[in-house]
Amino acid sequence: MLIGYARVSTTEQDLTAQKDGLARLGVAEPDVYVDHGLTGTNRSRPGLREAMAAVRAGDTLVVTKLDRLARSLPDARDLAAELTTKGVTLNIGGSIYDPEDPIGRLLFNVLGMVAEFEADLIRMRTREGMAVAKTKGRLRGKKPKLSVSQEKHLVSLYRGG
Repeated sequence: MLIGYARVSTTEQDLTAQKDGLARLGVAEPDVYVDHGLTGTNRSRPGLREAMAAVRAGDTLVVTKLDRLARSLPDARDLAAELTTKGVTLNIGGSIYDPEDPIGRLLFNVLGMVAEFEADLIRMRTREGMAVAKTKGRLRGKKPKLSVSQEKHLVSLYRGG
């Protein structure tokens, strides 16, 4: 059985391209597990947990790209080892990962390092952008949900018992 997994990092992103890619790789729509708005550096993802629970010995977990599964080399290796232990095959964009093949392991590790490098670059650019915005006075954080008068009213109610 083919089990698919798709992930996007922000709630504004769309899963359509990944779902279409999984369909082209033979995964039926009901067998696709997704995480929306969760980073690949966070291993605690409900969709990933469900996909890992759904696969059984002889099944194949399908992802369109390795960085959709994991954004760090240690996580990618751990997930691949867990799948191998369960007797599950890992299909990355149509290529089957073979943990017994030295070249396959090398390519898997290179892809994992690239995914981790991309995540590191994104974090670095975000920090740089926030530093620039802060120096320009544009970084103020999230807008308060309550107006100043509403906040004063709540404080007076709280103090009044």
